[in-house]
Amino acid sequence: MNRRPFALDLDRSLGTAAGTIDRREGDIVRIGSAGVTGVGEATPLPGWTESLDDCRAALDAVADADGTLLEAAAATPLEPLSTAPPVVTAPLDDTPAARHAVESAALDALGRLEGRPLASLLADAPAPSVPVNATLGDASPEETVAAALDAVDAGFDCLKVKVGVGDLDRDVTRLRTVRAAVGSDVTLRADANGAWDRETAEEAVEALSSLDLSYVEQPLPAADLSGHAGLRGRGVDIALDESLTAATVADVLAADAADVLVVKPMALGGPARAVGVARDTLGAGVDPVVTTTVDAAPARTAAVHVAATIPDVRPCGLATGDALETDLAPDPVPVEAGTVAVPDGPGVAGDAFDDLIGRGP
Repeated sequence: MNRRPFALDLDRSLGTAAGTIDRREGDIVRIGSAGVTGVGEATPLPGWTESLDDCRAALDAVADADGTLLEAAAATPLEPLSTAPPVVTAPLDDTPAARHAVESAALDALGRLEGRPLASLLADAPAPSVPVNATLGDASPEETVAAALDAVDAGFDCLKVKVGVGDLDRDVTRLRTVRAAVGSDVTLRADANGAWDRETAEEAVEALSSLDLSYVEQPLPAADLSGHAGLRGRGVDIALDESLTAATVADVLAADAADVLVVKPMALGGPARAVGVARDTLGAGVDPVVTTTVDAAPARTAAVHVAATIPDVRPCGLATGDALETDLAPDPVPVEAGTVAVPDGPGVAGDAFDDLIGRGP
């Protein structure tokens, strides 16, 4: 296995309550064995994943495991590292972005070997396409409305608005003016990235309940599961994202803390692991929604396959390619009218990413 570093600037800064994202750095990894090659992406985002240095150290620690990784993926595609020896899995235990790249590359290689798309390795009847939302960063009410109308004109019928950077009154004004501008047929979400305390979150839910919001995402800090549970049933669904960095999925579900769980394959440690989380979530009566961590094309494409395995999935946060000034390769999963088609070539996207790190095993 080898890796190639990359860095991509965002086309525009993405303002969130957790900070501003301007640049994404990571590595493309390649696994070659049995005459096939698989490609995966590690793009860590501290706060959700390990640091870039820790990610690269973990990848280097498993650099000689190509054949072992492909054999493990072939044995159990839904748990592709479960039969690999501890010397391979241990460096990846606390480095989800590195694990994502390794798992993705192994599954990509397996899909190419068997001539099957990634989604077909992970589910019996994956969907041919998935709905996606547009994400609107923090901005003035006027700028937010303009961005919302542009997104609707582009075919999106679901919008997620970043909130929590300014005060609550400003955010309520932004959401109210967006709702008035786009009408009742457009699904509207708000994402606070854990910015509010309990009092503010309660005020927000009360103020936003009249706007027919689909959900408010991560209104409270990640560890406050009981606070999130207390916000449920007040007219706006509660979605959790960052809470998965502070608690296990089982803890979140046991606390009845969410109506919706945001599933980030990069933060969870790989596409197969994300599919497992989505299935557990559905089994508990909670809806999973798949999003990226503003990744490059390989990880974004793998995430589309994950979303395709979820029956009747809600619009997902996968329309993030245009956030990048440039990408690593032509996009195999372009957004058209708020929908993304799932690639039907072998592996993640056939040979779409071969030139990123060289051809052949």
